[in-house]
Amino acid sequence: MMTMLIKESLIIQQERDLVYCRNRVKEVAAKIGMGIVNQTKLITATSEIARNMLIYGGGGTMRLEVVTKGKQEGIQLVFEDKGPGIADIQKAMQDGYTTGRSLGMGLPGAKRLVNEFVIQSAIGQGTTVKMLKWKNG
Repeated sequence: MMTMLIKESLIIQQERDLVYCRNRVKEVAAKIGMGIVNQTKLITATSEIARNMLIYGGGGTMRLEVVTKGKQEGIQLVFEDKGPGIADIQKAMQDGYTTGRSLGMGLPGAKRLVNEFVIQSAIGQGTTVKMLKWKNG
């Protein structure tokens, strides 16, 4: 069973919110003693998903939670938007696939950087991405 220690919600509606979002994730990761390599992985994944949410979903919210499971401690992030949704999640999770002008590394790249990654989307209703990065994992 997971226990939540810290829970906060950040609104991402414009470019400057991305910077605040990344900085807040870094602060909390450092506070729980996450190493610099894992911090960097988590911040990079955060940046990718938050940017996608802003560009494709019209903005949304990011919930930041410090969680524990047994002796493990980590950070769980939940991104939610009310955008157009993703028509084909399997295709969107393929390296190189993009509907924009990016490199197409956002979703699959973010997934590789964290310990747990779940994406749910419904056309016309939006997308939710849940990521978890353990402090020592």
